[in-house]
Amino acid sequence: MNAKEISKSILALLMAVPALFTTNVMAQELKKPTLEDLIPGGETYRTPENLHGLQWWGDVCIIADIDKVKAVNPQNGKETVLFTRETVNRALKAAGLKELSHLYNLKFPWAENTEVLLPLPQRYAVYNWHMDSVTGRDDLPKEPAANYDYNTASHNLAYTVKNNLYVNGQRVTNEPEGIVCGQSVHRNEFGISKGTFWSPSGDLLAFYRMNESMVTPYPLVDITSRIAVTDMIRYPMAGMLSHEVEVGIYNPATQKTIYLNMGAPKDRYFTNITWAPDGKSLYLIELNRDQNHSVLRQYDAETGEPINGILYEEKHPKYVEPQQPILFLPWDSSKFIYQSQRDGYNHLYLMDTKNQMYPETHSASAGGTYRQGCKVKQLTQGDWLVQNVLGFNKKKKEVIFTATKESPLQSNIYKVNVNNGKLTAVGNNEGVHRPLLSASGGYLIDRYSTPRITRNIDIVSTQNDKVANLLVATNPYEGFEMPSIEVGTIKAADGKTDLYYRLIKPADFDPAKKYPAIVYVYGGPHAQMITNGWMNNARGWDIYMANKGYIMFSLDNRGSSNRGLEFENATFRQLGIEEGKDQVKGVEFLKSQPYVDGERIGVHGWSFGGHMTTALMLRYPEIFKVGVAGGPVIDWGYYEIMYGERYMDTPQANLEGYKQTNLKNLAGNLKGHLLIIHDDHDDTCVPQHALSFMKACVDARTYPDLFIYPTHKHNVLGRDRVHLHEKITRYFEDYL
Repeated sequence: MNAKEISKSILALLMAVPALFTTNVMAQELKKPTLEDLIPGGETYRTPENLHGLQWWGDVCIIADIDKVKAVNPQNGKETVLFTRETVNRALKAAGLKELSHLYNLKFPWAENTEVLLPLPQRYAVYNWHMDSVTGRDDLPKEPAANYDYNTASHNLAYTVKNNLYVNGQRVTNEPEGIVCGQSVHRNEFGISKGTFWSPSGDLLAFYRMNESMVTPYPLVDITSRIAVTDMIRYPMAGMLSHEVEVGIYNPATQKTIYLNMGAPKDRYFTNITWAPDGKSLYLIELNRDQNHSVLRQYDAETGEPINGILYEEKHPKYVEPQQPILFLPWDSSKFIYQSQRDGYNHLYLMDTKNQMYPETHSASAGGTYRQGCKVKQLTQGDWLVQNVLGFNKKKKEVIFTATKESPLQSNIYKVNVNNGKLTAVGNNEGVHRPLLSASGGYLIDRYSTPRITRNIDIVSTQNDKVANLLVATNPYEGFEMPSIEVGTIKAADGKTDLYYRLIKPADFDPAKKYPAIVYVYGGPHAQMITNGWMNNARGWDIYMANKGYIMFSLDNRGSSNRGLEFENATFRQLGIEEGKDQVKGVEFLKSQPYVDGERIGVHGWSFGGHMTTALMLRYPEIFKVGVAGGPVIDWGYYEIMYGERYMDTPQANLEGYKQTNLKNLAGNLKGHLLIIHDDHDDTCVPQHALSFMKACVDARTYPDLFIYPTHKHNVLGRDRVHLHEKITRYFEDYL
């Protein structure tokens, strides 16, 4: 090689080096998050930074992390260390108790004391950091117990062992199998999440007693033993016998129990239990089995007898759905807040127990009627809804809450003055807020996100909006290749209602290409897919699939939440049908985009979304080519009474509706590739749904696929969740 040739070679090499360097940098920049990064349970699962153990100690903000507990002054954000894990563990060791591996779960229920509740296996030990000492209980059960309910005023402790209730080591009930005490009832519908309710001073305990002996046991198969055994659960299906519930009141001092005189419990639901501030009476909402008539009543805590007749009642031709217990004003024990959708949106109403002789009124609103036996004043109103009451500012006579007033996609903070009705926004008007209110109501720990803010945590004054920032989280996917996300609206199948959609495109999107599209769907009540929270509430799997070259699309159809009563109950008695029409409108929008391959449309969803996925594959076989349905409801006649009958009525009263929504009757329509995934221990949507659908497809000579996750319930959690999403991904990769 001559000198000239050598010079050319060197020049070519020098020119190649920057190109190689640029390629390597681009390769690093174009790293895509994996399922392990995106799915809970993944080895490298990424989630936004957070502050653990956030809570209020009176009006002092508490941050409890692994090794120390810090108090934050809400006025200036100044931090002070209260104590460390080392000091707590030293005191625990001296008391002969198990040491803590972190401080995340400590509780600060006593605003005036330097005491904290410790999360021990013994459940209720108290550490006094001023005295540096631990006190524990010695009356806890040796046998496995659950449903612990500790009253911080009286230090009385309730819990359950198997199906019976105990208080302070004393057995309160002695019931046979089939009767359950002290546990959640009515399958956790109507806002019910527990089964015991202490009075304000903690000297009396109200509890549920549920007789489910008339409900036929349902078998779930446990394959973990060498010879498989059956786990029998009580699962009341739509149109069949339901369990019967009573409410008892136990007095630990006398060890006596009385039961409320509520009449025959058959075909009735009792929910939203609340004690009067003086602890002398109990309030609850009663609902008929048709769930179209609710009544608020008051009962004497000593005798169990009803007091003062009907305080308030509602009727609706479709359904009434009480979700929240009443809240007494902390400055006036004769008045309370009641939440109702009676004007079409969930709003706050002020009721006065002193005016129980107020002339009863009958009025029609939002298609229903209501009658009030006590004086009522509406505190909030408008075409938006109250989501969650955070509490009160006693000094200012204000109720503080979150609502959708800014947008149905948001959750923002507001306060309303009880005396004059003045409504005021608190904090900023961005995104989705999940705040915690201090004891006085003067401050909020405001946790929020927006489409581009992963997580922000501030202390906010409810009076002047002054902010002390605690955290601005970094994006956990910083440096990764991420898809683009768009949000917009289209018209529903009724031609008038706006529906929100979310559309996700690959990061390297090329408008000249044709992409397959996957619709991720839920579609049922009490759920919302699209918000103005981080990434517009997109799921990790949506991000993953967009990065693999799919257009990902979700639509909140009529029937979903945060849009008011008429929007939600448009699907009444025909679940899945109107929702499906709206989803097809979404697909029509997708197909109108030049970059979407209209011949390659897939659909995936879980639970109600599993029903929607299967229904869309069967009702619109020319549109949807591939579907993966997780834990699907196939036949609403196999679903539980409380949820199923609220939205579908009984099979006896809605024969045609149950027939039309029974997907077994459509099994012969299947043309594309459909994978059904079910958990063998699903006690929410029992495996009978999937298996009966397989039999219907065999009879119809259609050919879906089936995959079972052993030992899981209504969803696949933990490490197996990554496997689940890899399985779903492979199905779409194979067939779409």
